[in-house]
Amino acid sequence: MQGNVANRWRIAAAGVAMQVALGAVYAWSVFRKPLSEHFDTSVASVNLIFSLAILALGFAAYFGGRWMGKVGPRKVGMAAGVLYGAGIVLASFSSSSIVLLYLTYGLLAGAGIGLGYIVPVATLIKWFPDKRGFITGIAVAGFGAGALVTAPIAERLIDSAGLFETFAILGVIYLVVVTGAAALLSNPPEDWTPEGWEPDAEERADRSGVDYDLSGALKTWQWFALWALLFLNVTAGISLISEASPIAQEVTGASAATAAGLVSIISIANGAGRFLWAWLSDAIGRRWVFLTMFAVQAVLFAVMPSVGAYALFAMLAFVVISCYGGGFGTMPAFAADYFGSKNVGQVYGAMLTAWGIAGVVGPQLISYIRDSTGEYTSAFYIIAGLMLASAIIPFIVRPPAREAAPETGRFRRDEARERAGTR
Repeated sequence: MQGNVANRWRIAAAGVAMQVALGAVYAWSVFRKPLSEHFDTSVASVNLIFSLAILALGFAAYFGGRWMGKVGPRKVGMAAGVLYGAGIVLASFSSSSIVLLYLTYGLLAGAGIGLGYIVPVATLIKWFPDKRGFITGIAVAGFGAGALVTAPIAERLIDSAGLFETFAILGVIYLVVVTGAAALLSNPPEDWTPEGWEPDAEERADRSGVDYDLSGALKTWQWFALWALLFLNVTAGISLISEASPIAQEVTGASAATAAGLVSIISIANGAGRFLWAWLSDAIGRRWVFLTMFAVQAVLFAVMPSVGAYALFAMLAFVVISCYGGGFGTMPAFAADYFGSKNVGQVYGAMLTAWGIAGVVGPQLISYIRDSTGEYTSAFYIIAGLMLASAIIPFIVRPPAREAAPETGRFRRDEARERAGTR
């Protein structure tokens, strides 16, 4: 069945708007210092709020993907908007208790972000089988760019309206944007394809040709391989993100004010990498993109401790964080290639638990090594070795064999026609 091209681009625009609002969580650094001063507590205690949000995000995405398979993207997306918006609004009442911030901004809003994150990704994969990497790259680039949109707005609101009043204002905005965008989302008709599109031989070779449900996917070693790819890539990138400013100060001798600029630089890299690496994956294949990203990171993490110039360090950090974003841009299409697009919400949603776990492991890893050794050099070398070893996975991974597919798997339309000899 062939459908309306304009309709899918309208849905794509709604998906990107939804991701930008959800990605505002990456603007957390704007709140870190004022919250630390307000509660007279350590930066680590305040950053735990962000860590809880990422942890909740990863696991909520799993439930969102499963729920989406039953009720469709619209209801899940609107529920996500309500949870997210309510969590941020309720955070405005936490001026007397940081624990309340853990519960509202951390767990409640984080769960809303996770429910919502998977919705546009899984929906757009179904509308764009001909541009999987490209479209998922655009969608998650919106999430990466959320901080660039939100950070300057939040800073002005904090100065003019007050710290906790800013949470209330932003919460209402998030609620309206996410639920409004979700109302425009829908799945394409069964067996829908863009007019005139047929996958070429190379694309078919990189796809299993089977729609797996989650239980079927979990019976394959490839699902765990893709989970590991995402976990390892996020662990490396988020370790740098979590300590960007102090690392730059220690390695290059930059001032605190100068090093703070690295936060904006890596935010741009995060968004750009999500699109550029995913777009490249349509041309050279998903596993080759991951192999390249791991190799590049292995080299750069090994080199960065010896870089004395701030400008050069910032350039290398930009590339590393582009790879971090590139993993999020490429992996949804990777999952759809191997396990089909029909149930990609639940299959990829479960993979996003890797994000939640890595969001805790990465920052803790680099902080522990820094505290143990008194410098960041050893941490960089360890992460470089980890990236080099990680390159083995994309080198060996291949789509699940059709013969090994579970009985619940369903051949997609293009593969079924090929097997029937109707091409």
